[in-house]
Amino acid sequence: MSRILLGAGASVALYKACDLASKLSQDGHRVRAVLTDRAAQLVSPQLFEAVTGEPAATDEFGPGRQGAMDHIELARWAEVLVVAPASADLVARLALGLGGDLLATVALALPAHVPRLVAPAMNPNMLANPAVRRNLARMLEDGWRLVEPEEGHMACGDEGRGRLAEPERIAAAVAAVLRG
Repeated sequence: MSRILLGAGASVALYKACDLASKLSQDGHRVRAVLTDRAAQLVSPQLFEAVTGEPAATDEFGPGRQGAMDHIELARWAEVLVVAPASADLVARLALGLGGDLLATVALALPAHVPRLVAPAMNPNMLANPAVRRNLARMLEDGWRLVEPEEGHMACGDEGRGRLAEPERIAAAVAAVLRG
């Protein structure tokens, strides 16, 4: 049974992260979710707790904190970090190593040997933006593995590449990383 830390950013695709958490849990993994503050405004952390049976976290300093240094405890706990969905803003913060929220701080505190996967979800124009492409490239240079977004109809009405990969595809990528 592997320990998977699921980082969830603010995106309409957040509902797929709930499905992913459920699928990974059903596959026998322990899954703990860390939501950005904005993600927690879209979906309650309690939903992740319900599908995983594990506590979900959003704020290192708020009332839901687990201990004095949640970012260190979560980083030590994780055997793999998967960030899905990763918005353009979250990708930028992770690429630059900014630690302004619990999820980004956990990513910074993660031991070097722990695999990191990122699954972007955003409007096709945002995904094609040179800054976003540069930030994703930087993450790959830093050792992150990319679960490519898919083509299709977007919540904003646009068509194109930017849909969050299906939970089964992300779960398969996590399984491949865990197999080594």
